[in-house]
Amino acid sequence: MKRLVMLLTVITLTAALAPLAVPGDSRAGAPIRFVYQDRVGSALCIVAVEKGFFRQQGLAITPSRFTSGPACAEALYSGSADIAEMGDTTSVIAVSQGDRFRIIASHGGGEHRHRIVVRKDSPIRKPADLMGRKLAVKKGTSTYGGLLAWCAKNGIDIKKAQVIDLDPANMPEALTAGSIDAFVASEPTPSLAEAKGARVLGTLGGLGNSYPLMILARKELLAERPDDVRKFLAALKQAETFVRKHPSEAADLIGRIGGLSGRDAETSMKLHDFRLNLDRNTVSSLEEIAGFLHEQGKIKTIPDFSRMTDGSFLKFSRSR
Repeated sequence: MKRLVMLLTVITLTAALAPLAVPGDSRAGAPIRFVYQDRVGSALCIVAVEKGFFRQQGLAITPSRFTSGPACAEALYSGSADIAEMGDTTSVIAVSQGDRFRIIASHGGGEHRHRIVVRKDSPIRKPADLMGRKLAVKKGTSTYGGLLAWCAKNGIDIKKAQVIDLDPANMPEALTAGSIDAFVASEPTPSLAEAKGARVLGTLGGLGNSYPLMILARKELLAERPDDVRKFLAALKQAETFVRKHPSEAADLIGRIGGLSGRDAETSMKLHDFRLNLDRNTVSSLEEIAGFLHEQGKIKTIPDFSRMTDGSFLKFSRSR
């Protein structure tokens, strides 16, 4: 039974990431198909699309927005996307399953961007109180990876909680209706629930992980259109500058996409660090979560990040 439970967990975690042999289109001049999330952590992606920064860089893209990292990873695997953004756990799972993609940048992160939320009148007051409770989380995400590590640190056997795989968009309503007792999610979901009277139990911080958000690209695109990939990242760099110089305007824009007021979006954004990079600290964070996922049996092998990461495309002109 124990072996069966572990097998089902692995299947659930990777189901959305099963590779499909559908070729992408790397032709010069063809729009780059970019998939990203509606999360606050995806601020640079949202701003770059909404403000037209890709077009300003002379690059045509076809953007699609999803509600989770696994959905973005599925688009990349199926061949319907060329570049995708997702959290650290989803990225590690993606590059651990083959040699089709490379991690080319991180566009942000935040130690406390994942939060645990309960109803205001809930008797849940400490981590151990989650035992036996219905706890919702989107499996296969960086939130899920962080939750596993958080439970391990707090001595919680996650198998003793009733873990429910749920899309973040449905979590606040499910909590209010009483169909779940708690949920764990990244922003803006916790803030949306707080606006409806929910209470934050805690964050997944304090584990030595900054939960970096990553940009992944197909290897063929990198080989055949390196200049366009640099233009792509240059547009994200423009978005980073915009977020830093115009935080209120950026918050209004991100709030509109995520369903938050501008004020709540700006508060939520303060839980994040929006920087385009692929530094040693970021790679170390990926290595740490990969080691934990391997230890937990969630991935078969630990990726060689010296090969699976490529920061060379971050060397672009910053004149714009």
